[in-house]
Amino acid sequence: MPPSQGSVQHPLRLLAVFGVLVAAIYALVFFTGDKSPTPRLGIDLQGGTRVTLTPRTPDGGKPSKESLKKAQNIIEDRVNGLGVAGSEVTIDGDNLVITVPGDDGGQARSLATTAKLYIRPVVTSLPAQKGGQQQQPPAAQPTTPPTDAAQPTTTPAAPTTETPAPTTEAPQNRVFPAQEPSVPPTTPGGKLTPQQQTQKEIADAKALRQSTDQETQQKAMLSLDCSKPDPLAGNDDPNLPLVTCSTDGSTVYLLDKSALDGQEIKNATATYDSKQGQGWVVDVEFKSGGSDTWGKLTTQYQGKQLAFALDSRVVSAPQVITGGQYGGSTQISGKFSSTTAKELANTLKYGSLPLSFGTSEAETVSATLGLSSLRAGLIAGAVGLAVVLLYCLIYYRMLGLITGLSLVSSGFAVYGIMVLLGRWIGFTLDLAGIAGLIIGIGTTADSFVVFFERIKDQMREGRSFRSAVPRGWTHARKTILSGNAVSFIAAAILYWLSVGQVKGFAFTLGLTTILDVVVVFLVTYPLVLLASRTAFWQKPSVNGLGAIQEYAQERKAAGLATAGKA
Repeated sequence: MPPSQGSVQHPLRLLAVFGVLVAAIYALVFFTGDKSPTPRLGIDLQGGTRVTLTPRTPDGGKPSKESLKKAQNIIEDRVNGLGVAGSEVTIDGDNLVITVPGDDGGQARSLATTAKLYIRPVVTSLPAQKGGQQQQPPAAQPTTPPTDAAQPTTTPAAPTTETPAPTTEAPQNRVFPAQEPSVPPTTPGGKLTPQQQTQKEIADAKALRQSTDQETQQKAMLSLDCSKPDPLAGNDDPNLPLVTCSTDGSTVYLLDKSALDGQEIKNATATYDSKQGQGWVVDVEFKSGGSDTWGKLTTQYQGKQLAFALDSRVVSAPQVITGGQYGGSTQISGKFSSTTAKELANTLKYGSLPLSFGTSEAETVSATLGLSSLRAGLIAGAVGLAVVLLYCLIYYRMLGLITGLSLVSSGFAVYGIMVLLGRWIGFTLDLAGIAGLIIGIGTTADSFVVFFERIKDQMREGRSFRSAVPRGWTHARKTILSGNAVSFIAAAILYWLSVGQVKGFAFTLGLTTILDVVVVFLVTYPLVLLASRTAFWQKPSVNGLGAIQEYAQERKAAGLATAGKA
């Protein structure tokens, strides 16, 4: 193969790589997920759904400002844990108000999940019946519930042969006291206020379902209706037994007092288990103290069941197969989808709320800025892009066309990525994010200028356009990488320290900075390299480098004249 032919194939391979990347992006856009080719818009551009969370306290009093602030911070962490979703969490009096983009009120409610997790030994269980008419359970005899998807093999940790005592210390940040709350007196009219009614429901449920009397426990198991809302959701006392349902409502459990608090969880991640065929599972990693306790539990309850009770409902009740093995992690499985598994992992990872909340009906809120602001932002970006292209055409002549092709390629890739991020991590594009995209595209134009100026430097030294391009690229790419590294570090620090819409701005700025490097290396450089090897682009009237060539010739002639005189 002739050298010239092989050298031409090199830029073509780079262009082919970029083409494959863009094709893969848009294949995912049009053939996976909801197949909608539009990005998700933020609250300021499309409006959203607002849900008001009313705290429930045992004494019917007002929650403390500290507990409300902590709940707000935890919910914001959960939002950010799934990506840049653009949700807003604010304190309104004694309530929390969550606003999410779009019309999905369920997403706002899921963010307010109390997520009090306790690991409790299973005493007995039986299938649930509609209306709470269960079959008579055996008294205090451990049984295995019907086989379903929530029957994983538990991976234990931290070996020991000691028998642990059940946890008796109240969990940290717990609002509800261990003793039975007293029901406040009724109003003069004999009616209970909503707060008093909630308090009474919690007290009645605790008296029936958290009794230490075996006859009362059997009565609770027979009468519990798993299809109704649970007043004990997140309000159960970990120091008492608990009669409760599985999350799918198929099984009623009698659980012993809590042996391990969910606040001992260090990390939780959602993964797909293809080896054992369990589908989506949540891998849980314990802190050092929780790891030791878990090892003791798996030793004591080897061959028996341990239930993961989340907000007073059993999400999984695995049987311990092997006890006392090293490792501070375990696995929760159940009838999870990818979304529910990620939500559970995110909720456990960032901790339980210090309050239990009741939710109002979701209400639609209008866009704070509206589509007119979106159009104005897009028009401003288009005008700025047109001015940049016009400047490049005037100053660099036909090389300005390469700048335009590169910017269009970058914008094409960015749009597809915005669509995919909206599906995968709930990314929403707001006006601040659009500003980050426009600034990022400007950074891309800066990289082109650096490259072109390095080419002109090489031509001033007397090299031709063809030979100046590869040498100019060798010097330019170092400057381009350094400049983009600084921009990316700044965007990353801003993302880490900021909240709300500023975080969206930093995210899009960092994303376009990465794409700048991709476009310059895979599009701009190979296009300029191909142009330098064609007779048409080598003409000074086409590439706009005639003045530089004349300067180089004059400098060369002056050098020869000086040498002749010497």
